Amino acid sequence: MMSFEELGLNLNLIDGLKKEGITEPTDIQEKVIPLALENKDIIGQSQTGSGKTLAYLLPIFQRMEAEKREMQAIILAPTHELVIQIDKVIKSLSENSGVAVTSAAIIGDVNIKRQVEKLREKPHIIVGSTGRILELIKMKKISAHTIKTIVVDEGDRLLDDKNVSVVKDIIKTTLRDRQLMVFSATIDDKVLSTAETLMKAPEVIKIEEKLQVNPNIAHMYVTCEQRDKMEILRKVIAAEKPKKAIVFINKSMETEITTLKLKHHNIKAYGIYGNAKKEERKKAMEDFRSGKLQVLVASDIAARGLDVKDVTHIINLDLPPEAKDYLHRAGRTGRAGKKGTTISIVTPKEISSLRKYEKSFEIQIKEKDLFNGKLIDK
Repeated sequence: MMSFEELGLNLNLIDGLKKEGITEPTDIQEKVIPLALENKDIIGQSQTGSGKTLAYLLPIFQRMEAEKREMQAIILAPTHELVIQIDKVIKSLSENSGVAVTSAAIIGDVNIKRQVEKLREKPHIIVGSTGRILELIKMKKISAHTIKTIVVDEGDRLLDDKNVSVVKDIIKTTLRDRQLMVFSATIDDKVLSTAETLMKAPEVIKIEEKLQVNPNIAHMYVTCEQRDKMEILRKVIAAEKPKKAIVFINKSMETEITTLKLKHHNIKAYGIYGNAKKEERKKAMEDFRSGKLQVLVASDIAARGLDVKDVTHIINLDLPPEAKDYLHRAGRTGRAGKKGTTISIVTPKEISSLRKYEKSFEIQIKEKDLFNGKLIDK
């Protein structure tokens, strides 16, 4: 493992990271940072939570001409939550390192006039959704000719058939010698070839997934019939009284129904689904982070890019389609040395999947019963 100093990072950035408790680079950071500092185009794949955001932000900060009041980097992200999250990381890195880099979060479906006001300040980094950024470039409110780096975060979503044309249009507005970096947790051959066509001799970095089991997480399950899952979910929440819980379901279309049923029982819940208004989603995420909301309902796709501290419980209303996703979900709790709990609500037929997880990940998933409003050992 190399140190941040060996990777060529400035001391002020290293000191800024130390204030966040980050002292060693992750695998993706170790591979990306030296190449990004050389202005190389990069395609990077590594799992969720592996440090991709800092892998591209640290070189951007180091190469930034902070004394110039001009826009120098664009970061494209597919969801409102991810845009806000990246912007927060930039602001916190700037504050902790003393490097005077400014940023603006630009998303669609909100007041464009306010965004134009923000852009008059000439922020160094613009983080945003593709459609609104292209719109502001066409309005000449974002000066594409000064952009030195473009990052496409969650490239598997932004380079799919639905979104790729807008991404290409944004890239075309910038100068040819700009740097382009694409990152994602999964990059298939199609996304890889699309990314390569946009780049100059890109470096492809793939970090093999390490499935590490966090010993601070307790795993348990409750059995019931499929039709009773919703009722059991309500009882589990009442029994455990989680401070912050994420309930995972497999089908995005069921998010709204699940959320409404929880709200009906006076549980402070919010579902992340596509057609929710951006402002509403932003407020809901802030409320969840601050503890005003108790439960977030999401599918794996909707939850990607979400990083919320101090999640106490993960509840699987549906078991994930792939075994490794069980660990990904569970890994959102029990962070920073704290204890976490993962509870799966399963039918008798699904118990065999839990047994496979136990064997694959060398964990114990205990069966529990609901008795007198409490979860007790079966």
